[in-house]
Amino acid sequence: MRLLHLHSSFHAGGKELRAARLINLFGPKVEHTIVSAVPGALDAASAISARASVSYPDDFPSLTGKPFPRRLQKIAQAMLGFDLVLTYNWGSMDAVMAHTLFSDHLKMPPLVHHEDGFNEDEVARLKPMRNWYRRIGLAKASALVVPSERLEAIALDVWQQPRWRVRRIANGIDTAAYRKKAKADAIPRVIKHPGEKWLGTLAGLRAVKNLPRLVRAFAHLPDEWQLVILGEGPEREAIRAEAIRLEVGHRVHLPGFASDPAKAIGLFDLFALSSDSEQFPLSVVEAMAAGLAVVSPGVGDVAAMVAPANREFVVPVGDEAALANALGTLAQRSDLREAIGEANRRRATADYDEATMLESYRQTYAAALGRGSFP
Repeated sequence: MRLLHLHSSFHAGGKELRAARLINLFGPKVEHTIVSAVPGALDAASAISARASVSYPDDFPSLTGKPFPRRLQKIAQAMLGFDLVLTYNWGSMDAVMAHTLFSDHLKMPPLVHHEDGFNEDEVARLKPMRNWYRRIGLAKASALVVPSERLEAIALDVWQQPRWRVRRIANGIDTAAYRKKAKADAIPRVIKHPGEKWLGTLAGLRAVKNLPRLVRAFAHLPDEWQLVILGEGPEREAIRAEAIRLEVGHRVHLPGFASDPAKAIGLFDLFALSSDSEQFPLSVVEAMAAGLAVVSPGVGDVAAMVAPANREFVVPVGDEAALANALGTLAQRSDLREAIGEANRRRATADYDEATMLESYRQTYAAALGRGSFP
């Protein structure tokens, strides 16, 4: 079976790492072709098993450009020969439109689209033209998969998708892997020393993650606290510059992308997000499975994801003082961190294990293919 994955980017973010994990779980019966709308943005490939059959063609028609019919026809023709097409986020929407326009004429394979959230240009307000484009483009999609309740509501109301097409599948992980004790040198280029406490996060270093905000909130914590930001992206220098400006550069660490977060996140004593926009962040599930308390703006489904005991530390979006106060409270209370962390661990194990997620994706893809099972 041949699957074509068309990504807005294959940088190592939540949706990309979920896709990589699913590729590993689907096993050797499936061949995967991965295309990134951003040329060369393939960092998440490092999370794919060497045993998986994966190719990264450099001659696939560009997913970006004006949606002229001739260009869309070329994209549609490039989809032929695959059994199933999987598209991801706004950056792949021209491919979704091409599929709808030429599906009947070219007898194209079925398509499942995945929407995981928005970039900084749609944080404050969705763009009406993009809403209109999605409504039309998704007309022939077999399914639209979203991870969060908020995105489900947008898909049904704003994008006017029929109930049967929209599938909400919560992100899941191998929760058992996060119960293992982490080694002090598990993260390259940084070692946890005795007496240190680590505030940590996993995030693509992009503007929408607003990591300079996290640096500012962290700067008030006592000297034994270190901030460790695992991820890669274009905002690295802006984050470093803010740390230097606040004279905490020696306590802020940017060691890069963690290909196996289960081996690293256990070194954290507290987890935080500072994003302007999220939906159902995989990193929060990972932190919960590792037994960590979470501090976050109330973006997406975060408040509903964490255990009830953790919810008072999910603060109003954009309230930087509240974010800093929540960090300060938990930094001072190891007993509270541990109690909340254990509640989060139980919640993650019960509700967000990858076995449930995998079965939901299998059923969705099998239905698109008209089969009783997948692969």
